[in-house]
Amino acid sequence: MDLFICPLCGNSNPRYIGVRPNGVKYCRYCLSLHGEEVDDSAPFLWPAEVTLNYSLSEDQITVSNKLVEAISNNKNVLIHAICGAGKTELVYETIKVALNKGLQVGFAIPRRDVVIELSVRLRDAFPGINVTAVYGGHTNHLTGDIIILTTHQLYRYPEYFDLLVFDEIDAFPYKDNDLLQKMFIRATKGNYVMLSATPSDKFINDFKKEGVVLELFTRFHRHPLPVPKIVRRYGIMEYFYVIKALKKYEKLGKPVLVFVPTVSSAETLARALKPFLKLGTYVHSRCSDRGERIKAFVQGKYNYLVTTSVLERGVTIKNLQVIIYQADAWLYDEATLVQISGRVGRKVDAPTGDVIFLATKKTKAMISAIKNIEDKNAHL
Repeated sequence: MDLFICPLCGNSNPRYIGVRPNGVKYCRYCLSLHGEEVDDSAPFLWPAEVTLNYSLSEDQITVSNKLVEAISNNKNVLIHAICGAGKTELVYETIKVALNKGLQVGFAIPRRDVVIELSVRLRDAFPGINVTAVYGGHTNHLTGDIIILTTHQLYRYPEYFDLLVFDEIDAFPYKDNDLLQKMFIRATKGNYVMLSATPSDKFINDFKKEGVVLELFTRFHRHPLPVPKIVRRYGIMEYFYVIKALKKYEKLGKPVLVFVPTVSSAETLARALKPFLKLGTYVHSRCSDRGERIKAFVQGKYNYLVTTSVLERGVTIKNLQVIIYQADAWLYDEATLVQISGRVGRKVDAPTGDVIFLATKKTKAMISAIKNIEDKNAHL
């Protein structure tokens, strides 16, 4: 029997090989990653400039310059930077250099919502540059000077990107997904830059063997990361604590994200809060209108938003407070708790705020997350 090797993902495991009625074999492992692949596009041919309405910090400039040097020396780079350090801005100068060399630039992110938000930011930062966003349901235009895309769309770009920036390398659904990791490497023609606030020690050590690791453990405004507080309540008292806390923040005019572990708990808690706190709603991955709800929250139309992990990254709101409801749930590992905590204090004119781990018991993840944040604050 002839060995079948998938031309897309390289799979040869018979367990994932199917046979069509006409006898033609196909790969079930990457069956969802099929569609139009992009052809080579014309290179960028006019000077690119970065436009920012704020200045980078000295620490950001140092890392940015080191990144340009490393990529110029054909080195892949991991940027390990805390939440709120301005990771995206660190790569702007490198993107500008690549564009002015006529190179193809890509920016990959696991989550669709962040692709949409980042495409707006990059259009503002690179005026006159064709920035294209590619994600599920939005694939009519596949080429551009800078292509921002979800990791699921990388299969459309075999050996395409001279510079591929990858943010949120430890986020679902990319984390521990062998297929998407193969698509990332397959799409890279030149060098790549990985960004993360919470890479594992093993990942960092493995990366150092062939690439360059750059660190930035201070926020751009030079204020410390808010250190979470553990609050223990039992049964229905957890629920009453949330009501009391939300009423307090409402009086102070401070918006609140209440993180919950599951879709069902998001809807259940939101319904339970509604009789006492009218100006709030919930979002999760199954909400077809979650973009509109998030926008309304950002605009101040809601005082609180009950959310699953869909908002653990990419959110910047002034005076934001965070409560993690049932923080002892099994899916809240150290990295997730650190990421969620990093939503608070991101604005230069509002660099502080509360992060509350609300649970019936302390977990190793909660304790480790607090220590992680305290260790990063020690760099100030």
